[in-house]
Amino acid sequence: MQPDSYLSVQALTKYIRRKFDADPHLRNVFVKGELSNLKVHPSGHIYFTLKDDKSRIQSAMFRSAASNLKFKLEDGMNVLITGDVNVYEASGQYQLYVQTMQPDGVGALYLAFEQLKAELSKEGLFNEKFKQPLPLLPQKIGVVTAQSGAAIQDICSTIGRRYPLAEIILFPAIVQGPQAAPSIVRAIQMAESVNSIDVLIVGRGGGSIEDLWAFNEESVARAIFSCRIPIISAVGHETDTTIADFVADRRAPTPTAAAEMAVPSKEELFERILERKRSLYTSFSNQIKIERKRLNSFEQSYPLQFPERLYRPFTERLSNLDDRLTRSRSELTTNRRAEHERLNRLLTYYSPIQRIKEGSNMTALLTERLTRATHNELRIYKDQFGSVVRTLKALNPLEVMERGFSIVYKNDKVVSSAAAFQKGDPIDIRMPDGTLRAEVKSVNVYDEGEE
Repeated sequence: MQPDSYLSVQALTKYIRRKFDADPHLRNVFVKGELSNLKVHPSGHIYFTLKDDKSRIQSAMFRSAASNLKFKLEDGMNVLITGDVNVYEASGQYQLYVQTMQPDGVGALYLAFEQLKAELSKEGLFNEKFKQPLPLLPQKIGVVTAQSGAAIQDICSTIGRRYPLAEIILFPAIVQGPQAAPSIVRAIQMAESVNSIDVLIVGRGGGSIEDLWAFNEESVARAIFSCRIPIISAVGHETDTTIADFVADRRAPTPTAAAEMAVPSKEELFERILERKRSLYTSFSNQIKIERKRLNSFEQSYPLQFPERLYRPFTERLSNLDDRLTRSRSELTTNRRAEHERLNRLLTYYSPIQRIKEGSNMTALLTERLTRATHNELRIYKDQFGSVVRTLKALNPLEVMERGFSIVYKNDKVVSSAAAFQKGDPIDIRMPDGTLRAEVKSVNVYDEGEE
């Protein structure tokens, strides 16, 4: 067989796909099975394997069909599917392309309700600690519901009858259909932007689960939970229950019951005021009786019967204290005067003027003594000096020379012995009135005993 007679893989796959497309039994097939290997792509497409105890088939549900699902898919869930069977050319595998899906054995809406309820409960959105109390006397009441529905009429008539002082502000919203959930969320957010709203009623009249489904949407539940205004959920009739009922701060079975819950009855208020009035009157009457009895008791008491005896001890004590004060003052004055005199004497004794006067006297005395001692010392030194002068004068060679003596010098030195000279030595002779230069002609030394 020639090579050109062989088919390519792509051509064979395309042929098989055309066979699938041409088979009417593979279009709009109804299949049930168990979900496994569930993967949700970021694009919104869903891929999974549908299986039973003997076979399995790869399946895909594109975003356009997946956006209509009311419940969350999970591995192991048994489902009922409608779709088409065809070949995915890239892998050559046949696949089930899902158009619709619902749980097997339970309604899709009911399953979605239970799934969201379990998820929000786990997060704590139903916890009582987050519930806000309703105001006792609200001034402004917001209502999120259809503008033309019976719910707003019931709410307005009930509030007008029970508490006409309250102002009703309607925040219209679509409460049924695909656009209902976003519309309700926007209305709640708009009501929250009005600072003066005291309480908010969110609801609508009765209907099927499909009609009420907007109040089971997660976005509505989270908007109710995050709203700072206390919210009363009033959806459907008494037997209807939605996710909004669990999240809201209070749940009312009907819109009329919500209006009754939001405001007090004027008759009840009047009755409560009268009851308070009667209670206050009784309390004041009883208190006045008690106080009057106490007053009578005080009037009959011993101190008020004999008041002077009450303050007599204090008068006596005051008199004693006055006497003690007088004595203490006198003693204190005497002691202070004596202390003053003592200090004055000390001050006089240690006064700088007195010390200066004593110092002056002592200085004069010492000066006189120093003068006498100085004169005595000078006289003594003068006498000693005169004696020394006389001695020096007597010993002065010049004085001797005045009596006929002279001094002989040899080489500018005084010589007192003839033995120190030789014949021919030049000598200087000092006379009282001058000096003679001479020469030794002869030397004659005397023996001892000769003159």
